[in-house]
Amino acid sequence: MVRTQIQLTDEQAETVRELAMRRGVSMAAVIRGLVDDAIATASRGQRHAVALTVVGKHRSGSSDGATEHDRHLTAGSGTW
Repeated sequence: MVRTQIQLTDEQAETVRELAMRRGVSMAAVIRGLVDDAIATASRGQRHAVALTVVGKHRSGSSDGATEHDRHLTAGSGTW
């Protein structure tokens, strides 16, 4: 682990202290958990943004793909 010093507002410190007491863990453990959550959220946001870059780039040639997806999938089931 890397020792890091941070500054919190009085309100943030009090909230972290209360969370730590309720969970029975240290303030450092609460902060590490919050950092992990923030990293996971940022990672999901990046994956979502990348996924959105392909939306609308390809055409199926069918205008009813959204409403008739089951029919299209079963009609082509032997070609996969």
